[in-house]
Amino acid sequence: MTLVLGIDSSTQSTKALLVDAATGEVVEERRAAHPDGTEVDPRSWLAAVDEAAGPLLERAEAVAVGGQQHGMVLLDGAGEVVRPALLWNDTRSAPQAAALIEEQGGAGASVGELGSLLVASFTSSKLRWVRDEEPEAAERARSVLLPHDYVSLHLAAPGTEPFTDRGDASGTGYYSTAAEAWRPELAEAAIGRSLDLPRLPGAPQEAMARTAGGAVIAAGTGDNMGASLGLSLGPGDVSISIGTSGVCAMVSDVRPDDPSGTVTGFADATGRFLPMTTTINASRILEAGRALLGVTHEQLSALALASVPGAHGVSLLPYFEGERTPNRPDARGTITGLTTSTTREDLARAYVEALLCSLADGVAALEQVTGVSPARVTLIGGGARSRAVQELAPAVLGRPVTLAPDGEYVALGAARQAAWALAGTDEPPAWELGGACTLEAEATPEVLDAYRALKERTEGWG
Repeated sequence: MTLVLGIDSSTQSTKALLVDAATGEVVEERRAAHPDGTEVDPRSWLAAVDEAAGPLLERAEAVAVGGQQHGMVLLDGAGEVVRPALLWNDTRSAPQAAALIEEQGGAGASVGELGSLLVASFTSSKLRWVRDEEPEAAERARSVLLPHDYVSLHLAAPGTEPFTDRGDASGTGYYSTAAEAWRPELAEAAIGRSLDLPRLPGAPQEAMARTAGGAVIAAGTGDNMGASLGLSLGPGDVSISIGTSGVCAMVSDVRPDDPSGTVTGFADATGRFLPMTTTINASRILEAGRALLGVTHEQLSALALASVPGAHGVSLLPYFEGERTPNRPDARGTITGLTTSTTREDLARAYVEALLCSLADGVAALEQVTGVSPARVTLIGGGARSRAVQELAPAVLGRPVTLAPDGEYVALGAARQAAWALAGTDEPPAWELGGACTLEAEATPEVLDAYRALKERTEGWG
């Protein structure tokens, strides 16, 4: 049996999967925690990967790393860390993102070059923040890596030059999806000095390095691109991840172009693109409903399923913490249609339907930008475990939905990439997603119509 190792270096932890390269079957799994915070010493990730993946590495013939996108790892001329890494969820650089967009000629010009509208999460905005707030650190910096690059380099034999992939690179703000190349002058403009950037593969399946023990190291990729690989998504397929945030991602042969910033036009790890929409409020909507009604999540599902489509006229706009899709950062939740006859069941139903409607809007934005109707929709994430979500998702989305089994899909995608680099074939190995099931229900378009009417009426409220 040929074994490959897939690693997910996420915000919270490192997960390592030892996988059968032929079938995708997970043979062994290990994990190690990361420190909390929006800026951390990236060397803690190396300790975690040594703990989680170290005991598995000698059994693998190839390895790849999927990692949290956007994070900024600055190194000096000796390859030492200049300052703690700023992570994707560190928003202090929002003013710098706005300034960079203006310098690039506005939103249209920025998206036309980069594929996405710059926001605070992107690496280039963090480089500008360092230039503005920590000029001594900016002066010491000689190179910048993404989190997955830094971990991949740690696994490589001494003397290996840093490397990355186009998928993760497309979230930096200095990689052009139009030219399919680095734009080093954009990184230099951001921090005020030239920086060395990691090398890119000539093909997605290129073996970029080897470990000290001789195992092949693939290019690795960002976490969303890794999950797409792990789910074996093809062109036109959409994944909906219901975690703290909600992420809708479509594999596309079409390069996205959305100056509004609603759809981010990332590249993927296969040579295609991965347009995405993200909501701030996802599983927290279910948590808010549970807390309001004083029930467990199982009881919330039972209450919701005891009501009817449309919750007897109750509609919820679930922008409790503001929202990103649509861009309403100062909005708050709005509920309408309450009467003296409104029941706890109706309220529970409204919360679940609101979650699904917000995600349906994300899928609709992907359709509009790409011009492609989803071929298949796959549901993943903690919120997908809700029985009410499972039963109502195909009704609200108006299409069958594939429910993926629980799994570490970023690490599994990294393992699939490792197997691909080992094989050197034109396409990744075909791995079956065992345990998936298809959810079907009669469509309830009136639910989404009522949600969108409420969204339209409240535009401008915040």
